[in-house]
Amino acid sequence: MLRLFISCVSFGTLKSLHIILAYATVGSFIVRAVWSLTDNEMLKARWVKIAPHGIDTLLLVLGVAMALNMSLSPVAGWLGAKLLGLLAYIGFGVLTLRSPNRTGKIAGLVGALLSVGYIFAVAFTRSVWPF
Repeated sequence: MLRLFISCVSFGTLKSLHIILAYATVGSFIVRAVWSLTDNEMLKARWVKIAPHGIDTLLLVLGVAMALNMSLSPVAGWLGAKLLGLLAYIGFGVLTLRSPNRTGKIAGLVGALLSVGYIFAVAFTRSVWPF
């Protein structure tokens, strides 16, 4: 089914949607991080808990579709580096949103933003060491 999707959509469209969703997921994370730091009640809203999972799922599906289109292996090279950066981003994101204290939340936020900065740099340069 994914192959059919790939054949119906141009690579440029896949890439553009992937980039839009990448910015959307980072933007929504920053909003939720601020809400977490300020104990905002919006963080408890059902849609706030569900929407990021939908965005992230679409982001991942488009990433897989592009990797298949480019015949890339996810275990080596720059794509593997992006996946490791993604795992770090997820871990720091969990720390940010679930830490019981402000210090943990701030440390998680800084780590998550550094991780996503690395992911973006790797994506733009297609290099494991983009700096």
